[in-house]
Amino acid sequence: MSPDDTPSREASEARAIALADRYLAVRRRTESLARPLSPEDQGAQSMPDASPVKWHRAHTAWFFETFLLTPFLPGYRVFDPAFAYLFNSYYEAVGPRQPRPLRGLITRPSAEEVGAYRTHVDAAMVRLLTTSPTAEVIERLDLGLAHEEQHQELILMDLLHLFAQSPLEPAYRETSPPDRSAATGLRYLAFEGGLIEIGDDGPGFAFDNERPRHKVYLEPYRLADRLVTNGEWLAFIEDGGYRRPDLWLSDGWAAINEQGWDAPLYWRREENGAWTVMTLSGRRPVDPHAPVGHVSYYEAAAFAAWSGRRLPTEAEWEAAVRAPEGQGLRQTSDEAWQWTASPYGAYPGFKPGAGALGEYNGKFMVNQMVLRGGAAETPPGHTRPSYRNFFHPAQRWAFTGVRLADDMSALDRETATPAATFLEDALAGLTADRKTLPAKYFYDAEGSRLFEAICDLPEYYPTRTETALLRRIAPEIAARVMEGAALVEFGSGASTKTRILLDAMPQLAVYVPIDISRSALDEASEALRRDYPGLVVAPLVDDFTRAVRLPAAARGRPVTGFFPGSTIGNFAPAEAEDFLRGAHGLLGDGAMFVVGVDIAKSPDVLVPAYDDAQGVTAAFNRNVLVRINSELGGDFDLDAFDHRAVWNAEESRMEMHLVSRVDQTAHLAGREIRFNAGETIHTENSYKYAPEMFVELARRAGWKVAARWVSDSPSFGVFALAG
Repeated sequence: MSPDDTPSREASEARAIALADRYLAVRRRTESLARPLSPEDQGAQSMPDASPVKWHRAHTAWFFETFLLTPFLPGYRVFDPAFAYLFNSYYEAVGPRQPRPLRGLITRPSAEEVGAYRTHVDAAMVRLLTTSPTAEVIERLDLGLAHEEQHQELILMDLLHLFAQSPLEPAYRETSPPDRSAATGLRYLAFEGGLIEIGDDGPGFAFDNERPRHKVYLEPYRLADRLVTNGEWLAFIEDGGYRRPDLWLSDGWAAINEQGWDAPLYWRREENGAWTVMTLSGRRPVDPHAPVGHVSYYEAAAFAAWSGRRLPTEAEWEAAVRAPEGQGLRQTSDEAWQWTASPYGAYPGFKPGAGALGEYNGKFMVNQMVLRGGAAETPPGHTRPSYRNFFHPAQRWAFTGVRLADDMSALDRETATPAATFLEDALAGLTADRKTLPAKYFYDAEGSRLFEAICDLPEYYPTRTETALLRRIAPEIAARVMEGAALVEFGSGASTKTRILLDAMPQLAVYVPIDISRSALDEASEALRRDYPGLVVAPLVDDFTRAVRLPAAARGRPVTGFFPGSTIGNFAPAEAEDFLRGAHGLLGDGAMFVVGVDIAKSPDVLVPAYDDAQGVTAAFNRNVLVRINSELGGDFDLDAFDHRAVWNAEESRMEMHLVSRVDQTAHLAGREIRFNAGETIHTENSYKYAPEMFVELARRAGWKVAARWVSDSPSFGVFALAG
C-alpha cells in the first residue's frame, strides 16, 4: 500500500465505524424499551393484531440475519434454524411461519435466549459493516433500521394494550404525562391547492410506498392548526356522537355496535362520572387539553361529520406541511398519527421490488387507510413529510389522533390569510438586532376588546375627540357619497365609529370591513347585519396593508374608504405614503378616502394616553405575547415584561415597548429568543402630524385633499382625500 492510500483508507474506516455505530444505537434503543419488563411481560400476547415484546425483539434480529448476514457475510452461522419459522412475519418468499394470532404461544426461546440471539446477530453485523459494505448492503441496512424503529413503536403499542387488559393496570413507566395549558380555539389555515407534488424527494432513506414523487391537483382547502382534543371529544360523546347513525359510515356503525364502543380505546367512565384513560404511565384522568388518541378511522370520520368538517386527504396533509403557510400548523409529528381520508394504495408508477423485500409494503395496499405525521412514541427522526403509515379503519390500538379539514368556499378564498404568516413576522422581528413586533398582531378578539376599553379611558383623548368630530361632520362627508356606494374600512375592529357614518349614509349599499382578526370581524359583522338589515356586509379577512382586491359585492360600485382612529400614525412616514398609495389602488380611481390623523401636541397629553393609570394599555401591549404563546406555541413569561410608553420628539411619535425585567430566554418554533435585562421589544409607533405635513404626504401618494376638519384642543384631524 502506498502512502497516498492512507487518507482514502482512513475515510473508508471512518464510514464503516459510523455505519456500525448507527446500527448499534438503534438496536440499543429496542433493548432499552424492553429492559423494564419481566420475562412474563415480554411473552404475553393480548390480541391477534399485537405481538409479544419478545417476538418483536427476535423478529428484528431475524430480519438482519435473513436479509443481510446470510446473503452477504461469508461464513455466517445461523443462530438457530428454527427461528426462521418462529420469527418470520409475513414474507411468503422466505417460507412458512408461526400464525400471527399464535405468537403468544412461543414460550421458547426465553426472553434471555432472544437476548443472546440479538447479541449474536449484532456481532456479525458489526463485522459485515466494517468490511467494505456494498451499496446494496447499505441500502438494506437503511431499510432494516427503519423497520426496527417501526417495531420500537409497535412494542409500546402492543405493551399498552397488554397492560390495559390486566386488572392491575400496571404502569410501564412512572413519569406522569405532561401538564398542558388550555388548548386554543381551532384555527383553520388556508391553502391554495393547485397542481402540487407529493412523495419522497430525497435525499436520504424513504420506504418504497413513498415513491415515486408525482403531481396531484388539489382544490383550495383549509387545515386545522392543531389536533382535536379530549375535551372536544367529550363534547362529541355528550352530544350522543356514538349513538347517532347519521354521523357514521355504514361499516363504522356496524363496528361500534359489534364492539360496543362508546368512547376512545382505553377510556373508562368511573363511578363518579369522570373519565379516565389507560396510558403507559398507568390509568390517569382524561386531560381535556391533550390530543385525543386511540380512535379508529371510523370514529375520526364520525367526529369530522359531527363537527361539520372532514378529514384531510394525504396529499392535502403533505402539501400543507411542506408549504410556507404550514409553519402555523402544530402537532404535526410529535403527538399522534393523523387519519386521512385517503385509502392506502400505490402511487402512480409504483412497482414493488424484486424478491422477499418487495413484500414489505406493496401487498398491503388494500382495505387500509393512510395516516400521516407521527406520534409522541415514534422514534426520534423516524418520520418525514412523505411518510405513509397505514392501518385498517377499525383498528384503535395505534397512537392515532385527528386533524380536521374543510373546503374553501369562494368567500373563503377571497378572505384567506396571506402567505406572510404571524409566525414568520414574529420570528423576523424577535431575532433582529433590535427586537420588534408588528402592531397589527395586537388585534385578535381579546386585543380588539382591550382597544375598545382603551378608547373609553379618561386619558385616551383620540377616540372621544375623533368621535365628537365625526358626529359633527358626518353629514358633510355623507353629502360626498353616491347612491349605491360601498364603504370600505381599513382595520375595522369592532366597527364602532363606522356606525356614525352608516347612520348618516342611508344611500350606502355595501360595507366592507377589513381586519386581520376573523373572530373580531365575525362578531362585528353579525351585529351590523342585525342592526342594518338593508346593508350588505362583506367582511374581508386580510392584512389591510396588503389587500389587493375587494369582495365581489363591492366591485363596480362607487367606493369610499374609511381609516379612523389615527391608525395612519402607526406607520413611519415612508410606510404611510406606501399605504396610502396601496389604498388608492385598492379603492380605485374616483374613490374618496376619509382618514383620521392625530395632530402633534404636548407630551403631557400624549404619554398618559399610551400609559393609563388602570394598566389597560399595558395589557393590550402584552396581548401580542399572549397570542404568540397561545397561537404559535411560544413560552414567553408575561410577568417578566413591563409596558413602557415614551415620546420621541425627534421622530414626532409615541412609542410602545415591552421591556424585559431580567436576563431571560424564550422559545418560538424551535428558536431561542434571548433577552438582556432592560432590552425591549418595540411594538408600536404612533406618529403625530402637523396638518400641512399630512397634506403633503397624501399628495405624494397620489391623493389630493378635498376637505379637512380639525377639532379644538386636544386637536385631531379628519381628512377627505380624493383620488
